[in-house]
Amino acid sequence: MHIRFNRPAALSALPPLSLYIHIPWCIQKCPYCDFNSHRIKTTLDEGAYIDALLADLQLELPNIWGRPVETVFIGGGTPSVFQAASIDRLLSGVRSLVRLNPQAEITLEANPGTFEREKFRGFRDAGVNRLSIGVQSFDDAKLKALGRIHQGGEARRAIDEALLLFERVNVDLMYALPGQSVDEARRDVQTAIAAGVSHLSAYHLTMEPNTVFGRTPPRDLPDDDAALDIEDAVHAELAAAGFARYETSAFAKQPAQRAAHNLNYWQFGDYVGIGAGAHGKISYHSHIERTVRRRHPNDYLAAMRQNPADTVERRPIADSDLAFEFMMNALRLTDGVPAALLPERTGVLTSAVASAVKKAQDLGLLDADPLAFRPTERGRRFLNDLLQCFM
Repeated sequence: MHIRFNRPAALSALPPLSLYIHIPWCIQKCPYCDFNSHRIKTTLDEGAYIDALLADLQLELPNIWGRPVETVFIGGGTPSVFQAASIDRLLSGVRSLVRLNPQAEITLEANPGTFEREKFRGFRDAGVNRLSIGVQSFDDAKLKALGRIHQGGEARRAIDEALLLFERVNVDLMYALPGQSVDEARRDVQTAIAAGVSHLSAYHLTMEPNTVFGRTPPRDLPDDDAALDIEDAVHAELAAAGFARYETSAFAKQPAQRAAHNLNYWQFGDYVGIGAGAHGKISYHSHIERTVRRRHPNDYLAAMRQNPADTVERRPIADSDLAFEFMMNALRLTDGVPAALLPERTGVLTSAVASAVKKAQDLGLLDADPLAFRPTERGRRFLNDLLQCFM
């Protein structure tokens, strides 16, 4: 049952705007991955895809006209399979089409198996100022079990090189891996910390439905109790090293190291999503809509050549879904968000969610502060239960 309330008020101001760019190719598809990624089978026509991305962005301009873009995130897939010249052309095209904040955070996702010093120097020179490296583990046996193409030594070298080239570096780690012990998970975290990174994303390995692991899970996965022990150890190790957990899976040494792009998602900001399968969220003064592009790269490219408007599906968010969609993002944040952000970003009055808030507070899932929506420690641990209160 959805929360019932009068039609939301028109938004008096539009939220910050980000740009997400999807590059859907990987050297190899990982068995746990449910992202829109495709193994490279033939030589990539990078130029044709960059053409399509820039045409896609141009298509969206009437919906964001005049609004500054605060952050850019180039995700995938593995965007670092593209040549530096292609990323340079892409970002030059973005700057020519939108008002990109001169201080914008520009992130590119990379894998250690695609790391080449000169190529990554080219990414930096193109304007990328934050690199996110998909390490997952430094243990060679665990990497093999995850279907990764790199080894632990390559990951350590990639981090060392990245820290020389980029202002900010994030490392992605997974835990509760097949056959993983608490000590092995702790060593992965210690290795990343010792390398000198100041931002870590630590995720629990999950068995997503439309993946190889979803169909045939590994036999030696930690049980629930063991996985919880591993998670507690990972979080404790990060806390002891001075990393603050500011979101469900994100840890930073200083507030300035937090991912501005992801914070905009979690605070229910807007983002244009371009590229095969990319999702977006755009606010207007009268309503908010979600967008999604055609998923398969070949379908996306064909539609962009023939009739670009056919590439995008647009769906207004129903009034009855706004509060839940807001909370689904905001309550991932350790400190939550100011209560005033709900009407500011959705038009929904805080009084409309009063009964849901009380229910969550009575269950010990939400803090009692009337000026903020902030999950308790229990609420962070049982986030799905907390979100159910707002459905």
